[in-house]
Amino acid sequence: MKLSEYVDRLDDRLDTAAYADVDASANGLQVGPEEAEIERVAFAVDAARATIETAADADADALVVHHGLSWGGIERVTGRVHDRIAALVEHDIALYVSHLPLDGHRELGNAAGVADAVGLADRDPFGEMGPVTVGTIGEAAEPRSAAAIRETLDGFEGQPEGESSPTRVLDFGPDEIERVAVVTGSGVDWLDEAVAAGADALITGEGKQQVYHDAREAGVTVFLAGHYATETFGVRALQSLTDDWGVETTYLSHPTGL
Repeated sequence: MKLSEYVDRLDDRLDTAAYADVDASANGLQVGPEEAEIERVAFAVDAARATIETAADADADALVVHHGLSWGGIERVTGRVHDRIAALVEHDIALYVSHLPLDGHRELGNAAGVADAVGLADRDPFGEMGPVTVGTIGEAAEPRSAAAIRETLDGFEGQPEGESSPTRVLDFGPDEIERVAVVTGSGVDWLDEAVAAGADALITGEGKQQVYHDAREAGVTVFLAGHYATETFGVRALQSLTDDWGVETTYLSHPTGL
């Protein structure tokens, strides 16, 4: 398959253009000749030397990631940016990036994957960011305790090993949790929206100091399950989609523990 066709297919499925005015990430093809042929695609959460070199070892022609290299433009190709781009060019690997489009997609997105794992039904878009959304909100199939939800989150790929419970819980909500909002990565800024939507809990990756007091005063439980661990679902879904398109794929796990 030509790289240009592959990029067009991804952009179409992810509605990439809709996020152009709100996302600092330069979504879509960031590095690579559009008319190249691709036979194998690697998938990872982050574009870094480690994942680029592993993609090269896997003979990948393209690397699809959630966190790319260009955030609001690249003024100078020096330092770490130079080293990463140089590695891509040296190994002739194209780089495709999907940040917010892959957070909010209702089927393929990170939030959708977390909601599937937790067992949320009757889901609606959540996490407004201008004209688009970056999360989801839904109802648990049956009321669950904070401990039960934490156990599910602790099992996510990329959680730090050796910790009895890597998910941090601000347990200020009801004993039985029914309505849950999800914004993966760094999503505590949407706590007020979760409260307004009647959520008992918010699942995200990482927190900020103020969320403790905000959640306590609002009576909402907040789960901090790790930025990386909550954002493996989207690239995994794109890998499955690419498999369906008849292109060979490989997944590169490189958890950060954060």
